Amino acid sequence: MYVMVTGAAGFIGAEVSARLLAAGARVLGVDNLNSYYPVSLKEARLARLRGHPNFRFVQADISDREAMTALSPDCAGLTHILNLAAQAGVRYSLVDPYAYVQANVMGFVVMAELARQVEGLRHFVYASSSSVYGSGKTLPFSTDLRADEPDSLYAATKRADEMIARTYAHLYRTPTTGLRFFTVYGPWGRPDMAPWMFTQKIIAGEPITVFNNGEMWRDFTYVDDIVDGVLAVLDKPPGADLDPPHRVYNLGNNKPEKLAHFVEVLQQVIGKRAVIDYQPMQPGDVPSTYADIEAGRRDFGFAPKVSIEEGLARLVDWYRAYHGV
Repeated sequence: MYVMVTGAAGFIGAEVSARLLAAGARVLGVDNLNSYYPVSLKEARLARLRGHPNFRFVQADISDREAMTALSPDCAGLTHILNLAAQAGVRYSLVDPYAYVQANVMGFVVMAELARQVEGLRHFVYASSSSVYGSGKTLPFSTDLRADEPDSLYAATKRADEMIARTYAHLYRTPTTGLRFFTVYGPWGRPDMAPWMFTQKIIAGEPITVFNNGEMWRDFTYVDDIVDGVLAVLDKPPGADLDPPHRVYNLGNNKPEKLAHFVEVLQQVIGKRAVIDYQPMQPGDVPSTYADIEAGRRDFGFAPKVSIEEGLARLVDWYRAYHGV
């Protein structure tokens, strides 16, 4: 197996790359190392991969057509493409909308073009998001729902990716699968997400900002469970009988946690009470996420195992070790 992983210096991308390498695959990692959050963290993730003889890293932006075309010689023999590169974050899309269109729409088209031109490619897998469901009232969120009322530009770009992917699968018969991730957390995670931010601030004795009085639910999913799902999907492309050969799955925990409970568990794990600054709901946020994962169970045995208590304990242990606190 020879896999191109875009976003290889990202949270999920680095973890998936490590697991692929451990399983004997060759990995071509691509990442632009942008400064949305500290590049030092991305470099630290890459440092865990760079010494492996089957890993090659290229710093490039997937929305740069010339840079990606220059990778054509490296794409000879590619069997899979895992496109995880994206401009992440719901709230930042209110600050810099252009970054989302550039990375998530233009970048996705460049990757779809690349995928259709790789001879013998078995599977093109890409990251979508639970955000595409918006403030949907029908819970749990099923991929059978229309998902056509996104509440943020980030969500809109991810839904656009799904539509583009379906079109390319229809036109060019590229076996393609989209994965809607639900609030992934764990060691080596993202500093802009609540699990990291709350851990950092509670340990430091700084106030944490909790929106909507904690009356929000999130389907927090531990990174190892997500990686298990990604690898299982990667190995099972849609069959030629599917028209078009494109499908979408939820990868979530299937057990939403109330934000107030999440904070309580985190305080217990850290052994310190939080100073909480309650604020109203923010634009672009949604009250609940809840993944219907039955299709994933049926088709590739997806079964999350890590509870919020165990997952947060692992995150806090890693955070303390990484920062020396």
